[in-house]
Amino acid sequence: MAFVTVWNYCVPLTIITVACLVNTAHCQAVQAENVTVLEGGTAQISCRLQNYDGSIVVIQNPRRQTLFFNGTRALKDDRFQMVLFTPRLVRITLTNVSVYDEGGYFCQLYTDATHHQVATLSVLVPPETPTVEVKQEAVEGGEVELTCVSPRSKPAATLRWMRNGREIPGVVSQQDNSKTFSVSSTIRIPVERKDNGAALSCEAFHPALSGQKKIRHYRLDVYFAPTVRIVPPSGILREGDSLTLTCSVTGNPLPRNIQWSKINDTLPERAEISGPTLQISRLSQSHNGTYLCQAQNNFGRAADHYTLLVYENVSVTTTVPPTPSTSHPATPTLLTPSFGPDAKDPGAVVETHSAVPYAVIGGVLALLVFTVICVLIVTIWCSVRQKGSYRTREPILAWY
Repeated sequence: MAFVTVWNYCVPLTIITVACLVNTAHCQAVQAENVTVLEGGTAQISCRLQNYDGSIVVIQNPRRQTLFFNGTRALKDDRFQMVLFTPRLVRITLTNVSVYDEGGYFCQLYTDATHHQVATLSVLVPPETPTVEVKQEAVEGGEVELTCVSPRSKPAATLRWMRNGREIPGVVSQQDNSKTFSVSSTIRIPVERKDNGAALSCEAFHPALSGQKKIRHYRLDVYFAPTVRIVPPSGILREGDSLTLTCSVTGNPLPRNIQWSKINDTLPERAEISGPTLQISRLSQSHNGTYLCQAQNNFGRAADHYTLLVYENVSVTTTVPPTPSTSHPATPTLLTPSFGPDAKDPGAVVETHSAVPYAVIGGVLALLVFTVICVLIVTIWCSVRQKGSYRTREPILAWY
């Protein structure tokens, strides 16, 4: 057994020997070597001679057409070249090999009797990177059918579906195209919304790839109906504030047209819509109501609503006592409470701020009332006790 390297592809060569030819002065023999080559490569076809005495050597192709008569070209095919002709070795090359060049090449030695040996040329066709065909769309809640196709190889390629490092069993079919084979592998998998964007791959294995593989990557495209959520503002809104509502939309395909509306009314004149955003400046109580955001694609429709409640600003009038250093009469001052973003309860009592600490005044008044009550109690007690003392002394005076 011998080996020859053709385009870095190592294949075994079988040496076939013809027995010594009779009726010749010397024992002559011819050997032929089988060759395996990749399609598109270059094949070397060799005929080894033993005890060659100058007899005629003819090389023929599988169709028994004479390629070379001794060292002379006989067939007009420039892909064949005579590269070596010696008493021990005859070698020709065939460039740009195709599967149609496969077959037995005859090494013939003409003496009194004609004998030959056949060098078999085998051509390997490695697969190209496979393709993925989608039989039907992947819709949420349904199934997707994917077919991996290797249209041409020799021998037939082996296909394997993979997802997250695990093989997905497929239904394999094979078609014989005379010289090559077409192979396909089909899988059916259920899909949900979470599978959108999932990565799959189809791998092709073949002897001509020397342990390597051709890979086609595929990313799942799962279609699903949209979802809609309005992002509300924080805190409460009062007259004069501005409102900004953002409509967060998902879906595949992503809806392009987002519709804003007001239930049972038209949008305010100051409403401005920019894609998924609705803005209303200088709010008033006339803007109260329910606002609706809607979106749809080919697989469904979704909506979300937001109820706007604008509260009235409250103003409280408080009289501030005059300071001792001024001679002008005191002028009542209007103090309007401010409602910041930290306000939480719209129904809470609005506090007003002035120069008089009402808690201190209330405490002083309570202390004064308590003091008066105590004085009254002590006075009444003392009066009652004094009267009782007079009544006790009167009988004593009478006795005397």
